[in-house]
Amino acid sequence: MTTRRIIIVDDHPLFRAALRQTLAGGDPSISVEEAGDLSALSAALEADRECDLVLLDLNMPGVRGFSGLLLLRAQYPEIPVMIVTAVEDGGIIRRAFELGASGYLHKSVGPADIRRAIETVLSGEVFVPEGMEFPAEDNQSALMRRLATLTPQQVRVLMMLSDGLMNKQIAYELSISEATVKAHVSAILQKLDVDSRTQAVIAASKIEEGQFDELLSGA
Repeated sequence: MTTRRIIIVDDHPLFRAALRQTLAGGDPSISVEEAGDLSALSAALEADRECDLVLLDLNMPGVRGFSGLLLLRAQYPEIPVMIVTAVEDGGIIRRAFELGASGYLHKSVGPADIRRAIETVLSGEVFVPEGMEFPAEDNQSALMRRLATLTPQQVRVLMMLSDGLMNKQIAYELSISEATVKAHVSAILQKLDVDSRTQAVIAASKIEEGQFDELLSGA
């Protein structure tokens, strides 16, 4: 029997435990692991990249909005990611799919719906909440798709740019040369189709935690 490995990434231990019980209870074909943050997830995946699904909360300490999804999809593009969150907004869900999510699950749904959603994604399909209506594509949709083309290191550099760090500081934090940082910044500007670091930082702000309203309104 083939065992399917699922990793739950959420900072609430009780929710992780309940979801784990729902998924693995009585099913020997499913192996469920838990991670309290992205660092723990990265450690688990570096130890073994064979993973069938990651269940990711959007709002955790150290994760700014969609930055966790961006980084995960860039670093492990072969692993499907389903968002599991308390946010229930069509615009936010659209953004998640534009950034490469394979599914979106609200934390309030029952065990049967959770299992159905998981099986849908494990079978290679995309799970969209029943009855969910997405707003039409807008000028931010193209930006989201461009953000999805960034490499893991480019995502890190972009987030550091948004924190106001200069090239020298970014180089120190990432243990790379300033020349490499400059190359990453140039690639970021090209991929996002912007002309300056300031415009890149504005783009980064649209994926950060607490700025979902601006993201949806296109501000």
